Amino acid sequence: MSRILVMRFSALGDVALSIPALYPIAVEHPDDEFLVLSKNVFAPLFEVSPANVRVIPVFTRQQHKGIRGLWRLVRELTSLRIDCVADLHRSLRSRAITLYFRLKGVKTACIDKGKSEKQALTRERHKRLVPLKPSFERYRDVFNKLGYTSHTAFGTLYDFGERDFGRILPFTGPKTGRWIGIAPFARHAGKTYPPELTERVIALLSAQPDITIFLFGGADETDLPQQWQQQFPQVISVAGRFPLQTELLLMSYLDVLLTMDSGNMHLASLVGIRAVSVWGATHPFAGFCGYGQQPEDCIQLDLPCRPCSVFGKKPCRLKSGKYGCLRGIEPERIALEVSG
Repeated sequence: MSRILVMRFSALGDVALSIPALYPIAVEHPDDEFLVLSKNVFAPLFEVSPANVRVIPVFTRQQHKGIRGLWRLVRELTSLRIDCVADLHRSLRSRAITLYFRLKGVKTACIDKGKSEKQALTRERHKRLVPLKPSFERYRDVFNKLGYTSHTAFGTLYDFGERDFGRILPFTGPKTGRWIGIAPFARHAGKTYPPELTERVIALLSAQPDITIFLFGGADETDLPQQWQQQFPQVISVAGRFPLQTELLLMSYLDVLLTMDSGNMHLASLVGIRAVSVWGATHPFAGFCGYGQQPEDCIQLDLPCRPCSVFGKKPCRLKSGKYGCLRGIEPERIALEVSG
């Protein structure tokens, strides 16, 4: 048996996107053990997994913080007798760990992020607007370098564990009509559809009698969902109410999820549902579209300034600074795409 260390520390969407690459490989190599090194907050993503996948949580704000914490982590990993290292992140922390094991004679492989290609995709002039290799394939390439391949495709998390509707039934009641999820938040303004326009989308959808809307968000994103729940019929806020595994379970029963270019898009892929995604400063061509999601479900405007950012954190280049790439998308278009 070999023991493979798999590193991807953040962010939620990137960690989630590693699962469709990892799980089929783990299934086809049942005699090997795959140790996933990730931040402790993302450990619940791997609760439903093949039997030979195990999470090693990293506490970057506690015992694994800073240089001393990194050295403590390395010593903990050394005791596990690692045979191979798959660096899916290529951060300072993961590169230091990879180098340590390489110097110990351990076989290692590191992701090629395609930085120069992404710079060409987002530069202001002479853009090279072509589809780049999806992140999922970049992750899979790392495993291939280590000699680990798979011939099966990822289905859903619930291929590896129970999907029990009874856990959410007391909250949701029996499913009737269509269930639509809306995840209106993203980390950066360049990836977030304006709240006043999102409100119009909710108004259009909630006016349809056969639709129930579930609003998703983090513990610090509860105000707007609660406001919309009170304002519109058939709208239920689940923002900040459930642990991640319960949220994934609820999501798996949705007919469709409306999401930004955010981690929720990738959570939808893990539970095998359709995601309609809204793109502004970023672009699906950068390789971060959800695994198995369809290009026609990516709502975006064809503007010469797009994409201006790989991750959406750069300020808008327009004089107004108001991200016309997002404000120019009509709520009616989104509502029609989601409910059609």
